[in-house]
Amino acid sequence: MNPRKKVDLKLIIIGALGVGKTSLLHRYVHKTFYEDYQTTLGASILSKIIILDDTTLKLQIWDTGGQERFRSMVSTFYKGSDGCVLAFDVTDLESFEALETWRGDVLAKTIPMEQSYPMVVLGNKIDLADRQVPQEVARGWCQEKDIPYFEVSAKNDINVVQAFEMLASRALSRYRSILESYLTDSIKLSPEDQPKSRCC
Repeated sequence: MNPRKKVDLKLIIIGALGVGKTSLLHRYVHKTFYEDYQTTLGASILSKIIILDDTTLKLQIWDTGGQERFRSMVSTFYKGSDGCVLAFDVTDLESFEALETWRGDVLAKTIPMEQSYPMVVLGNKIDLADRQVPQEVARGWCQEKDIPYFEVSAKNDINVVQAFEMLASRALSRYRSILESYLTDSIKLSPEDQPKSRCC
């Protein structure tokens, strides 16, 4: 693909309340970290332009609220997304256990045939000492579901860029294969496309 050709990708970041979704997003997009915590109401959107595989990508990343009361509203933001970050807090076992529900919500709202829907799982707050979710447990859950797993720290900037760029790379591959499939299907000529009668 031509780097001057821009591809727009919609990514979403989801997970339980307080796992650090907004902090991860601000770390990736603005290279900043804020100590003060504010709950995201509904969703907010940040954009970042990157070049990946000789292609300019405009990532539109939707930061969603993790509160239970916003769950049905947040699920409407999944539609049309090209990839998903599932985030949990390694110091909060409940946030890890909720991943199954969050993943199910996303898969239910994306195109049903999409087993290839790109996801990454981020275990955030590895900078904190009171860990409740062992790395082997999180890695095992992700291997079962064939989802890449990253241990990250928004605060200390550990693995955040790598995680988002892996998701962007997988989303771009999926975008290209869908586009290629669409173009191939739209130009196929089969015998029934031929005129039935011939003159003279």
